[in-house]
Amino acid sequence: MSQTKLSEFDIIQRYFKRPVTDVDLGIGDDAAVVLPTPDKQLVVSMDTLVSGRHFFENTDPYKLGYKSLAVNLSDMAAMGAKPRWVMLSLTLPEILNEPHPVWLSQFASGFHDLARTHQIALIGGDTTGGALNICVQIMGEVKKKCYLRRDGAKPGDDIWVSGHLGDAALALKHILGIIRLSQTEINYCMPALHTPKARVELGQHLVGLAHSAIDISDGLLADLGHILTCSTCAAEIKLDAVPCSRVIKQHISSALALECLLTGGDDYELCFTAPKNKRSAIEQISQVLRVPLSVIGEIKQGVGLSVIDMQGKEVIMQKKGYDHFAS
Repeated sequence: MSQTKLSEFDIIQRYFKRPVTDVDLGIGDDAAVVLPTPDKQLVVSMDTLVSGRHFFENTDPYKLGYKSLAVNLSDMAAMGAKPRWVMLSLTLPEILNEPHPVWLSQFASGFHDLARTHQIALIGGDTTGGALNICVQIMGEVKKKCYLRRDGAKPGDDIWVSGHLGDAALALKHILGIIRLSQTEINYCMPALHTPKARVELGQHLVGLAHSAIDISDGLLADLGHILTCSTCAAEIKLDAVPCSRVIKQHISSALALECLLTGGDDYELCFTAPKNKRSAIEQISQVLRVPLSVIGEIKQGVGLSVIDMQGKEVIMQKKGYDHFAS
């Protein structure tokens, strides 16, 4: 193999160009030309992952490629959209591109493997040199006016959460040396941090049932708070109803585990609200998709979000969730 670093076009051709369908013109031109489904609306989202802030420099590149797409798929899930196309902009330091670009190969494999699972076409993007940054733009489709949004919650709605929360944040606390987990606990929690499962199918099934939805990326309290702000409502949730794994339960008496559960973020589960008369339909979706769904509280009139513990006392959290601009 040549000892010369790859050019921008070498990188694109070798690692990111793949045969695609449902695209009139893909990677290799100044822009892509896609073929939207007639009578559908486009849903577009973008996320940026910055080395040192959103991931560690030594993160496994396969898992990083996977996660960089997974977090965008989670946005599609929160909208009830079917993901179709994705664009990737990659800023690479020279050390990752010479002399043998193993990092690039593994990153691309993780990205493409998840894209293939969801039948998504990578149709373009950009590559440049600099500090490691990953920016992904994803495009999906919904039937006209048939999408989920944040501003539809209504007083009396159940508040639901998919899966369980807190494992990714707990895994991060272990990596940072703030808590020490056993090897069994590490093996259980790390996949939640590095390879989260976006609830794409669930989001599509919730269209027409849920009044509002959001994905939990910055923490339950912060993201549910966005629904409340957009919907001009209040909420009360029961701490013992918030779904968590046996690992979190083993540590739940500590303030740290409680923080991971309620404000840690990086869960990429869905939080949504729905009328109580939709419980049976939602429980059936849970069974069909084999995705645990839990009612954790209720939307109220007014302002604010209360967390009530098993003794009926309000739990006060100083921090509501992840702040992208905090030092």
